[in-house]
Amino acid sequence: MIEIVNFDNENLINEIQTLFSDVYKQKNELKSEYVNNPYTRIYIFTEAGDIEGLIHINDIYDRYEINNIYVLEKYRQRGIASKLMEQVIADGKSKYITNITLEVRKDNFAAINLYKKYGFLEKGIRKSYYNGIDGILMEKEMM
Repeated sequence: MIEIVNFDNENLINEIQTLFSDVYKQKNELKSEYVNNPYTRIYIFTEAGDIEGLIHINDIYDRYEINNIYVLEKYRQRGIASKLMEQVIADGKSKYITNITLEVRKDNFAAINLYKKYGFLEKGIRKSYYNGIDGILMEKEMM
């Protein structure tokens, strides 16, 4: 099941912060994101009550920006990232957004393949953006 995390659900936000500490390294980083960024949206994938993955986007007027997509290691290779991506794309279509953008490390082949599967195209390079590793800017046109 996929659901959008409600800012008011502090217990859930704390659970996500703990489970995804590889992504949200600083204490209360996720809570701070919700308080300080009105565009933040986080979708979680759950099964049997367990949170298995998430996609974190910014919903900025007529476009989406993907910040993170992450599936916990023990749940990988089950299509969870694809389900999350499909939900975000479907929601974007229903809101008539113009595009979805993201940035990915050039050596993250699994993520790059996922994005290409959903029609994202490489639009630019950020040299040495990730501690010496280039970042690839990608975009999916929605209209």
